[in-house]
Parts: sequence; structure tokens; C-alpha cells
Amino acid sequence: MYSEQKVYDVVLRQAALVKDHKMSEIVVGVKPDMVIPGATYSLKEAYDQCREVCAENSKTFYLGTLLMTPERQRAISAISVWCRRTDELVDGHNASHITPAALDRWELRLEDLFAGRPYDMLDAALSDTVSRFPVDIQLFKDMIEGMRMDLKKSRYENFDELYLYCYYVAGTVALMTVPVMGIAPESKATTESVYNAALALGIANQLTNILRDVGEDARRGRIYLPLDELAEAGLTDEDIFNGKVTDKWRNFMKIQIKRARMFFRQAEQGVTELSQASRWPIWASLLLYRQILDEIEANDYNNFTKKAYVSKAKKLLSLPMAYGKSLISPSTHAQPEPQSMTL
Repeated sequence: MYSEQKVYDVVLRQAALVKDHKMSEIVVGVKPDMVIPGATYSLKEAYDQCREVCAENSKTFYLGTLLMTPERQRAISAISVWCRRTDELVDGHNASHITPAALDRWELRLEDLFAGRPYDMLDAALSDTVSRFPVDIQLFKDMIEGMRMDLKKSRYENFDELYLYCYYVAGTVALMTVPVMGIAPESKATTESVYNAALALGIANQLTNILRDVGEDARRGRIYLPLDELAEAGLTDEDIFNGKVTDKWRNFMKIQIKRARMFFRQAEQGVTELSQASRWPIWASLLLYRQILDEIEANDYNNFTKKAYVSKAKKLLSLPMAYGKSLISPSTHAQPEPQSMTL
């Protein structure tokens, strides 16, 4: 499929960047207390601000990152904050005022921070991060492209189109973080297989978001579901907007949930290959997001008027389970090539 090949090319480019760097060379010499020329704040203050934003908005993931080295904690928080700010351009309080020109300006600002010319404190943290870790700017540009799609596109003809959108808005995030997370030194898996697994987790998370938010998106006039598959199930746009749970809808949802779970299974193959300190937050994210699919089923596939969520108790129970999985050692043999990512 066209979209899958286009995304795979980005994966290969990012994997090649990582192969050209040694992690020890990247993290040595970090000086977070350095004062940035022309700024009234230090690099430490910039990173601390990013950590505060992550602690407030991504509590479970933030807790998981506490096992990482300080360098990795800072870098993950800087990347996460930039992604959050980018997403809020089209989903935040001022989303109705965002234009394609505004996204163009945001992309120019991205290029500046990659060139060592940050605009503000939060940009400064990311600017430092990308100077130390081999992260491809194309991933960040692709995420901005996903925001452009949200401005101009509210329907997806088939899964090929939807897959590309999921890569733009979520697969990119997963791929950005792998160079920071690091692959375990004892892993025998290929770099490409680990990145493909990361991509699968991003796709799985976004598909889960879509299935959870069908009703909410419909009220905004958006349908993030493959129209050809809706038609095959005997469903139309009007069925989505009317929001009635029927047997046709249940059968359609079962297929969509099956696909999302397939991507989660593909993701599992790569989490264990990450450095040990980085596995816990990723396992926690995977287990928690996958439970949202269980909750959709528990709601009898009513994602029109009920929003599936994982209770606080279940979240707390997931953390020790994720920690246990993070202790599993990487494979001692090469990973097989990934299969096609479509159902």
C-alpha cells in the first residue's frame, strides 16, 4: 500500500540515523544549568518547565519515566511538550482561529529550533534535545502535516488514508522517542524491527483514540473511520451522526477493535528490546490504552454517547504489571521482518 511504504521509508531513515550514533556519545556532556545566550532562563529551567507540563498532563507516563536516566527524562519531556503544543494548535482553545499559514509559521519555528535558534523556553529544551539525540526533523514536520490534514479533511475513504493520518499524528511521536529511549545493548533485534514496533504502538494508540471518540468527533462533523468499510458493513455517515448502536455497528466495531489489537501485538515485539529503564512507561502506555478497547466492548460498543475510559483503580493495577513486563530481557535472537500492517 502507498501509505505504508511512504511511512516505512521514514522509519528506515530514522533507524539509519540511530545506527550512525552511539548513545554514550549523545548523552555525555549534558549541562542543564547552562544559561542560553540572549535568554533570561537556564537550560535547566527550560527542562524543568517541560517536566512540570508532563507531570500535570500525562501523570501515568510521567511516573514511568522516573526510572530513566536524568538525560532521557529531560529529552522525553521536551519532545512530549512540543507534541502537545502542536496538537493543541488544532484541538486546543484557539483551534478555531488556526489557519494553514499559522501551521506554516509553526514549521518555520521548528526549523529554527533545530538550527539552534529557539523561540521560547520550551523550544529551548527541545533544541538542546535534538542536538544530543539522533532525531529526524522529518518526524516533527510530518506531525505538523497531520495537523494540516485536520484543517482540511474530515473523511477518510479507506484504511490506507487513515493509516497515513495515524502515522502523522501519533506514529511520529512514537518514532521520535525511540532514539531517546535507547535499544538495549544485549538486544539482537534489528534497529528497523524496533522502530516498526514503535510505529505500530503509535498507530494502535491513535486507532484506539478514534474508536473511543467516535461520538465526540461526529458532533464536530468528523468521521475518522474508513468509509469503504462502513459501506461494506451497511452503514453510512448518517448512521454515525444519528449515533444508534445496532447489530451492524457492533459488527463493524468488532472488526475495528480487532485491527487495533493487531497493532498492539506488533508493538509488544519491540518494547522488550528497549533499554531496561525505558520499558516501564512504554509498557504502561500500551497496557492502559489497550484496556480502552475492553471498555468500549463493556459499553456494548456505544461510543456515541459513552466515552470509554480506564478507571483510576485499573490504572494503578496496570503499573506493577507493566513494571513486571519491563524486567523481561530482550530477545537473544534476531527478530523476524514485520508482516503487512493492514488487516
